[in-house]
Amino acid sequence: MEVGYMMFLSNLHDNMPDDVMIRNELRIAELAEGLGYDTIYCPEHHFEDYSMAVDSHQILSYLAARTEKIKLGSACIVLPWWTQPARVLGRITTMDAMTNGRYVIGFARGLARKEFEVFGIPMDESRGRFDEMAAMLVKGLETGIIEGDGPFFPTPATEIRPRPSVALKNRLYSVAMSPDSAKQIAINDTRMMTFVQFAMEKHLGNIEIFRTEYRKNHGKEPGPTLLVDFSYCHEDAGHAEKMMQKHMAANYVSLLKHYEFMADYHKELKGYEAYGESARFLNDLGLEDAVQDYIKHQAWGTPQQILDKLEARKAIIGDFEWNSITSFAGLPYDEVENSMRLIGSKVIPELRGW
Repeated sequence: MEVGYMMFLSNLHDNMPDDVMIRNELRIAELAEGLGYDTIYCPEHHFEDYSMAVDSHQILSYLAARTEKIKLGSACIVLPWWTQPARVLGRITTMDAMTNGRYVIGFARGLARKEFEVFGIPMDESRGRFDEMAAMLVKGLETGIIEGDGPFFPTPATEIRPRPSVALKNRLYSVAMSPDSAKQIAINDTRMMTFVQFAMEKHLGNIEIFRTEYRKNHGKEPGPTLLVDFSYCHEDAGHAEKMMQKHMAANYVSLLKHYEFMADYHKELKGYEAYGESARFLNDLGLEDAVQDYIKHQAWGTPQQILDKLEARKAIIGDFEWNSITSFAGLPYDEVENSMRLIGSKVIPELRGW
């Protein structure tokens, strides 16, 4: 099994300046290579405490110079917020050249209303913008030519320099949290990445939609789905639960605020109708029960408890890759580091045999 460490760059620490938080996050991320992780991932989020990973290429460029072998992944580039596909593809090929083939690409569509508003992108155009740009980028990775005649990104056929490497397209993921996205990323011939929010049985539907659509379009089996968790590991199960109840609860409240899930506006937006069901689910549960439901389904606890949770997932969805976010919501950095080290020494070695 491939195991990744995902930076998140949230700042819910008490009175910690953002620049201090960022330097701490970079220090923690540098540990991943020595602890046996396969990949360091960085997302794209803006404007709030929830996450301020505003430029994954910039952050990963720093880490490329501080590491030797570990892969470095954007998880993900939110395509509708970018208005020039040629510039995005050039950043991708440059990053791959700089890292000597260690770069892993991830695409996403975006979900937070504030981010779309600030960037001046109508949220109901996100599906069209994502589909159009993703297709251009995937083709460009194969041909070295960026071109498009769609309504959002008309681009004359242009050679991209540096040219993409032959293997670059095989390192391509897309986030899918809805049935429409699961279908589209399969058509685009990318791997599936999804953030664990519910019981795995609830996620299985989208995963199967992706697999079915992938087989239909490409005549082969897709690679394993990449699951992303907020995770905390400690030898003392009681201490692990205490940390998760405090910090994961704060993280989830921050998430609800960032995406405005409790406001239930997604159902009225073109391309986001499926999120209306999630909003109804959360509102029906109520905030406290929603928080507890979310905590329950993340992979945390003692090393054996984490392994047991991951094994239970495998029984439901089959093989998968695992990506853990271990620094979140003001969790003290000594706790973060101890958690990462324990995952590295007691969890990752066991997962290698899966």
